[in-house]
Amino acid sequence: MPRLIGHFLLLCCFLWAVHADAKVPAILLAQIYHEDIPVQDYLVSEKLDGIRAIWDGQQLISRQGHPIHAPAWFTKDFPPRVLDGELWIARGHFEQLSSAVRQSNPDDAAWRQVAYYVFELPEAEGDFSQRVQQIAEIARHVHSPYLKPLPQFRVSDRATLKRTLDSIVAKRGEGLMLHRADAPYLTGRSHVLIKLKPQLDAEAKVIAYVPGKGKYQGKMGALLVETLDGIQFKLGTGFTDAERAHPPPIGSLVTYTYRDVTKNGKPKFASFLRVRPPE
Repeated sequence: MPRLIGHFLLLCCFLWAVHADAKVPAILLAQIYHEDIPVQDYLVSEKLDGIRAIWDGQQLISRQGHPIHAPAWFTKDFPPRVLDGELWIARGHFEQLSSAVRQSNPDDAAWRQVAYYVFELPEAEGDFSQRVQQIAEIARHVHSPYLKPLPQFRVSDRATLKRTLDSIVAKRGEGLMLHRADAPYLTGRSHVLIKLKPQLDAEAKVIAYVPGKGKYQGKMGALLVETLDGIQFKLGTGFTDAERAHPPPIGSLVTYTYRDVTKNGKPKFASFLRVRPPE
């Protein structure tokens, strides 16, 4: 185990050195839905289980600021202005998408299945409802089959929102996003953007291993992780035996599911879902 951890540390130091100069873009991040939200004030869209990407006018970059190596033909008709959106294939195809996007030498056949769904215009004038109209206009003018506006719609009340969520989830969708229609362009975590899912998830960075006991003797018992808000906790469920024998590298991002948070901000009933692929 110590030798394994040492190898992971060396790998992570190498990756940090390679990407230390990456410029992390400022983006809008969602808060969690609660019953007091006036849903009629929001535009609603499906929450795509894809990979967030910023088009900086010349190339696609990840939310960590790293280049995404899309084929030249994929982006050749994209406009010379900043866009924010999600690379996506279809519901239930995240692994296929991840495999395509993380390749340094893009696979044309794999990228033919991908589209870039735009949901925001960074630093644009007007409120969100006006920016949605601008996005639709941009998509009409570029004539690219790979750049699409993410459909936005309104719901009249919470009952309609719940029925919409149930319908999306029944079709293997992940959930819904709610964006205040009158909101100016903002960055950071804000209640102008709300995430609604039947089960919540989030990401955290692996910072240490907790040795296993009993049947997990000699393997990883839990991960010590840190959320983007700086909260540390042990993530010890949801792993296969193979994942315990070869745990996610120190420094990597993992996605976990949870039901709620404590008053101190720690997730309740947290369970490992997957390693977030490098971006």
